[in-house]
Amino acid sequence: MRKVSAFCDYFVISSGSSLRQVNAIAQGIQEALDSQGIKPLSKVLPNDESGWVVLDFVSAVAHVFYKPMREFYSLERLWHDAKRVRVSTP
Repeated sequence: MRKVSAFCDYFVISSGSSLRQVNAIAQGIQEALDSQGIKPLSKVLPNDESGWVVLDFVSAVAHVFYKPMREFYSLERLWHDAKRVRVSTP
């Protein structure tokens, strides 16, 4: 992202198939990084029903979408000039 934006190095974009799953993913990210002493600028609200949770870790911003909202907003299309880095799951 740094080549196309000055506010972060990476976007992490993920999605869940339900609002409950979106919140669980966001809370999992927050808890995993918190255990390493990395805190977001804002907290995940419990039972968020917006369908789009953003966690700002300054150099990385995590976006967790409800799947239909991810397709609607299409951040990948909006930021198509940024280099894509795929991360495989363990």
